[in-house]
Amino acid sequence: MANELIPTTKIAVFKGKQIRKTIHNNDWYFSIVDIIEALTDSDNPRNYWNMMKAREKKQSEIQLSTLCVQLKLTSSDGKSYKTDCVNTEAAFRIIQSIPSPKAEPFKRWLAKMGYERIQEIEDPELATKRTRALYKAKGYSDDWIEKRMRGIAIREELTDEWKKRNVKEDSEYAILTAEISKATFGLTPSQYKRLKGLKRENLRDHMNDLEQIFSMLSEAATTEITRNRDAQGFVESKHAALEGGNVAGKARKDLESKTGKRVVSRQNYLESPQDKKLLRGGK
Repeated sequence: MANELIPTTKIAVFKGKQIRKTIHNNDWYFSIVDIIEALTDSDNPRNYWNMMKAREKKQSEIQLSTLCVQLKLTSSDGKSYKTDCVNTEAAFRIIQSIPSPKAEPFKRWLAKMGYERIQEIEDPELATKRTRALYKAKGYSDDWIEKRMRGIAIREELTDEWKKRNVKEDSEYAILTAEISKATFGLTPSQYKRLKGLKRENLRDHMNDLEQIFSMLSEAATTEITRNRDAQGFVESKHAALEGGNVAGKARKDLESKTGKRVVSRQNYLESPQDKKLLRGGK
C-alpha cells in the first residue's frame, strides 16, 4: 500500500485566533473547527460543527460534510489527525450558516488568503518573505528570524529525505522527531511544550537562540547520517534519528558543562527581558 502523504500544517491568524491550513490540490484548505472557534469563541467547536451539519441537513437537505475533505493536520499534541477541511469557496458557504459579527471580516480575510496563495504559486519566494514579515510583526529580532528560517529549511530537507526513504508521514514522523528531540534535549516535543507552558503554539517559535541552534544541528546531523547510511524505511531512519540527536545532545552537554547553564529553558523567547524591550519599541 502506498504511503499516505500528510500535508504540511501551516498556521494563519485571524483576530488573534490560530487557524490551521494546508495545501491540497494546489489550494489552501482550512480547518473547519478552527474557523468555527474563531467566529463563535465556542468552547467546543467540534460539537458546534456537528450540530451545524445536523441542523442544515434537517432544514435544507444540504449535506455540509460534502463540502469538506478530511486532511491530516497537526494538533496541539504534535500528532496528525484527520480533520474536516474546506477550501475558500466552501468556507464561504459554511460561514453563511454561522451567525457572527466577525463573518464579513473573516470573508475578506479568506479572500486575501486565496489571493496570496495564487501569488505564491507564481513566485515561491513570497511565502518566505511573508513568513519573515509575520515574525517581525510579532516582535522577533532579525537574528532570531534568520535562525528560524534556516531551521525551517533544514527541517524540510530532513522530511524530504524521509519521504524518499519510504517513511510513512503519520505517526512515524512524530516518532522520529521525538527520537531526535529526546536525544538532543532530553525531552520529547510534547514534554518540551509542557515545560514551556505551551498548548497549540509552535514549540520552535518559542525557542531561544541556543535551543534553535541545537535543534538545527540535530536535524542537519540526522539528514547527513541518513544519507551516508542510505537508511531505508522507518526502522533504519529511527536509528539515524537517534544518532543525529546524540550528536547534538553531546554538544549540548559539553556546552552546559563548560558554562554551568542549561540550554533547555522554561522561558518562551518573546518573554525574555531583551525582547519585551523590543516589543515596547526599545524604550
